[in-house]
Amino acid sequence: MATRTSKRTLYRLRGVAPTVDAMFDALEAEQLVRVRADFHLPENLGVPAILVTGSFEQPVASWCDEIFRTTGIEVSRSVNRSAGLLMLAVDGEVYAIGYDQGFRLVPDRLKDRRFGLGFASRRVDPGRIRDLVSHTPGGGRTDITLIPGGASVWSLGIVEHAQIVRRLGGHLDDIPLTISRENPARISSVEGGVGLRLRLGVEGADLIADIRAINRVLREEQPSPELEFVEHVVPIDDSDLLTRLETALDDLLGREPEGRISVSVPADHWEDYTNARAFRVRINSDVAGPATDDFRLDYALSRARVQRAGGRVAALREGTVTLYRHSRADRPDEIRTSGALRWIEAEVFLDSRRFFLMDECWYEIDREYLKTIRSHAERLITDSPSVDLPPWNPGDRERAYNESVPDQRPGYICLDRDNVRTALHPGNGVEICDLLSPDNVLIMVKRAKGSDALSHLFNQALVAVQTLRNSREGRERFARKVAAGRKGHRLPEDFRPSKVVFAILLKDGTDLTVDTLFPFSRVTLVQAARTLEAWGVRVEVVGITSASPTATPTETDECRRSPGASPRRLGSYADRAGSWSRPSHIEVRCAARGSG
Repeated sequence: MATRTSKRTLYRLRGVAPTVDAMFDALEAEQLVRVRADFHLPENLGVPAILVTGSFEQPVASWCDEIFRTTGIEVSRSVNRSAGLLMLAVDGEVYAIGYDQGFRLVPDRLKDRRFGLGFASRRVDPGRIRDLVSHTPGGGRTDITLIPGGASVWSLGIVEHAQIVRRLGGHLDDIPLTISRENPARISSVEGGVGLRLRLGVEGADLIADIRAINRVLREEQPSPELEFVEHVVPIDDSDLLTRLETALDDLLGREPEGRISVSVPADHWEDYTNARAFRVRINSDVAGPATDDFRLDYALSRARVQRAGGRVAALREGTVTLYRHSRADRPDEIRTSGALRWIEAEVFLDSRRFFLMDECWYEIDREYLKTIRSHAERLITDSPSVDLPPWNPGDRERAYNESVPDQRPGYICLDRDNVRTALHPGNGVEICDLLSPDNVLIMVKRAKGSDALSHLFNQALVAVQTLRNSREGRERFARKVAAGRKGHRLPEDFRPSKVVFAILLKDGTDLTVDTLFPFSRVTLVQAARTLEAWGVRVEVVGITSASPTATPTETDECRRSPGASPRRLGSYADRAGSWSRPSHIEVRCAARGSG
């Protein structure tokens, strides 16, 4: 039985009217001539559509000459790669699907560069990311991460406000696509960047239904909270601002290089870039520059610098970079050609605002910094804690509170100030945690009157996790302390911390939210959390509630004393309302229970 789906890359095109004539006019005549294109008008789809077929032919493969020079044996083999391109209009939007080499017929300038990424940020499972490409503005650095089995997005060490995600792939959350109807149990995946690569319906009706389902997601849904940072840094579309930016860039291009312009491989060129053996650059000339074994930024900038002021950016935009399969760099060996402006990244400042050009799009980076910090902090702070911590009596010091928890919550261990000494920390040692939960979650507790106390708390977690991850001595000594606290119940031999909880009581018992957390602490929290998450350690932030200072001990409190606790008079504690300190082994629940 023939499969109902096939993995394809879908592009959404900008600036193309949903008519057959407009789709035809959008194609580049030179490319159509090169592939000896044939045109067809599909009628069974029920929507405006055009099909282009042809082939990229090379009479003699580029490696034949090299083989002859190496072996003395003459070989003549041709190369013929088929190309098919389907363009169709669905609900007023124009889409394109390439078959074999047909994707090369889609003009780069028409592709909606956020289409695939926008869908992926809404439908990829944040806990099962398989493919991520991110770029650090100003450094010319692109990080490519491939994880076949999938991993949490936070384990990848993304710095949300400082990196631009260019491609995102992973397991696809449930969506009514043909693939789901074909085999509901099948795990499907998607890769989103400029295009959207996934399994699409082969039958015309199925394909159109899938495109509509994809468009519905983009139109009606918001990005997943864990992936919304993907869309925080968005291209600038203000025409006046774009004009000012291009003027500033034009001026920058007229000067000697000063480090604010660097190379950036276009997002959809990575495979071609790695396969290319020669490059030629042509800028405002009928003749291309010399063939080189990589893109020569210095040559491109020197050609731009000699243009008239006001025409340098246009010269790069109209110029070309051509990639070749062989160092011979002749026309039959060509892989692809794109605009030269797509190959540079630049940093420009306007009125102290920082802008960044990448892949021929302008972004403002710093504007999103506070937004991403706040968004990440909101995700970390939860009102549904995974740990069960009792209220904090107002008069208790931090140590007294920590010591009281095991009496009130069976299975918890207090390790406050019970430090682990190692060769690296021989003096006071390392405080691994204040409390350890029954399921071995490290809990760091702090009563905070200012951001300095919380900075210390977050750093404590980093040092503690590093010790348990990297020091056998530290793990063994910590395990012995846990075994002693649990009366012989040991940690697993392969124990590594998988979760850290920051439990915080703010001054005056204020509820912990992203707004009540000290602004500087938001930054230090997120910085620590990103590091821990990059190590595969989940982070949760919870607020500890403050017990009512007017609560009156009852016989119920007396009954909740730990076995073996010596009787004590309770009235003296009630007499000190507002600053009283209760015995650490007594749990206060009277306020919640009422008179019953």
